[in-house]
Amino acid sequence: MSQGRKLFWLRGAAAIALVCAGGPSVAARPDAGVAGETRALWVLRTSLISPQSIDALIKRARDNGFNTLLVQVRGRGDAYYRGAIEPVPPDLQRQPPTFDPLAAVIAAARPAGLRVHAWINVNLVSSAVALPSSRSHVVYRHPEWLMVPRDIAQELAAVPVQSPAYVGKIARWSRAQSADVEGIYGSPIMPAAQAYTETIVRDLARRYPVDGIHFDYARYPSERFDYSRAAIAQFRAALRPSLGAEVRRQLDAEQTIDLFAYPDGLPAEWRAFRVARMTALMGRLRDAVRAERPSALVSVAAAPDRTEALAHRLQDWGGWLGAGLVDAVAPMAYTQEPARFAEQIAAARAAAGARSVWAGIGAYRLSPEQTIENINTARRLGADGIVLFSYDSLINPRQTAPDYLPIVGRAAFADRRSTDAGSR
Repeated sequence: MSQGRKLFWLRGAAAIALVCAGGPSVAARPDAGVAGETRALWVLRTSLISPQSIDALIKRARDNGFNTLLVQVRGRGDAYYRGAIEPVPPDLQRQPPTFDPLAAVIAAARPAGLRVHAWINVNLVSSAVALPSSRSHVVYRHPEWLMVPRDIAQELAAVPVQSPAYVGKIARWSRAQSADVEGIYGSPIMPAAQAYTETIVRDLARRYPVDGIHFDYARYPSERFDYSRAAIAQFRAALRPSLGAEVRRQLDAEQTIDLFAYPDGLPAEWRAFRVARMTALMGRLRDAVRAERPSALVSVAAAPDRTEALAHRLQDWGGWLGAGLVDAVAPMAYTQEPARFAEQIAAARAAAGARSVWAGIGAYRLSPEQTIENINTARRLGADGIVLFSYDSLINPRQTAPDYLPIVGRAAFADRRSTDAGSR
């Protein structure tokens, strides 16, 4: 390691401050907490593909004591609602153009006493197994916005970004890493990519009277992303003005032969830069929701361990809560160990302060009795509600016990059905 690099690390605090400058500043709202208990279901987009499936969803949720639905309307860079900026999925194309899943859920939920939050996958934009069929999809229109893992960044640097081989290489690598990487991700680093996601959220919040917007995959797949040429160029542009002339010349010279010269030369600043860009995106999305639908709650699904989320996913959800960028966090405490679940929810409750915690329960991995135990544990620890993952798995007799939702509803919600969670 060069002496110039070592000396520059001593200036990390100043450089980080420079990179983070210009991030969103949103004051905490005194009424951001949720009054009452949120009893929610994560509802996958596959349950929104017909009027019949939506009717069944509403009936089951109402009959079993739930009061909130988090419905996935942006799953993989697509739109399970009409008139959207992004393409509708093939399942929706088979329905009449008058069928609007999100509008149908909202219309049916209101008289049933159910609140509806639009669930948006932020950075996960495509399956790696089956690439989108529509050529208007963001992976084809803007491949330069896709996250790149360090493992193949050097190889991809030699491929023209508009070549089909560029997306193809990302997809093949992601398929081989499917145990850890869920698909193809868009990057929060490029300003144009941030603006695109903001436009989607703003349009949805403006046109649909949702009770909230719920963000998922608001993170990097791991700390080994985003090493795309565009992301590294953004980092270089942000840091270079603050460097001394000698360090600038050295890093610029090294970058001619090493794509990683700036990230590897300034590792602390590189990490802080990526975290800051994700936080800046969350600020833009929060501002968009507030501008278009001020009463809507903003929530985020998060890795249950705050330290792990920041270290390995570059997701600073603790900072987002503190800055008022989200009203509620849903830690995905999907463990099968009761003690570990209690530990994770207690830690999230402590980190959230005055903000709300909705305990995310991986019910698909648990028996009804275990889910009931986790609900009661979350209540004892002061959680403001629970969210079960997922409605779709819990109604599938091949995956779970028959009558899973009625068993949970009778035991956990029987005396709470009149509570109007989320009222303000």
